[in-house]
Amino acid sequence: MQLTVQGGLQLSRDRRSLEESIFIILGTRVGERVYRPDFGSRLHELVFAPLNDDTLLLAQVYARDAIQQWEPRLTVEAVTATPAPDAASLNITVSYRIRQSHHRHSLVYPFYLTPAE
Repeated sequence: MQLTVQGGLQLSRDRRSLEESIFIILGTRVGERVYRPDFGSRLHELVFAPLNDDTLLLAQVYARDAIQQWEPRLTVEAVTATPAPDAASLNITVSYRIRQSHHRHSLVYPFYLTPAE
């Protein structure tokens, strides 16, 4: 954390940049980028999946694989997926360590499922 000019706290640039990168990786469908078709994650394959143990496990695997492949500045330490209280989404928690500084952090990526009708 760093102090802002106004005296408030702000995430360091490295951490903010990494978190933005993780959100971009997880939010991009594989095949979406024309000049880098293999970039992204497979999470979007789960949009219509039922919210069960298999879906939670696949979300963890897809998130971990994508982050490890596309973000070399960090080491993924743990990825967990849990149902959100609204039952229409799941929270993917990524715990990671910045390789350069060895600082540990975590973030929650909300992933919305389309409910069955």
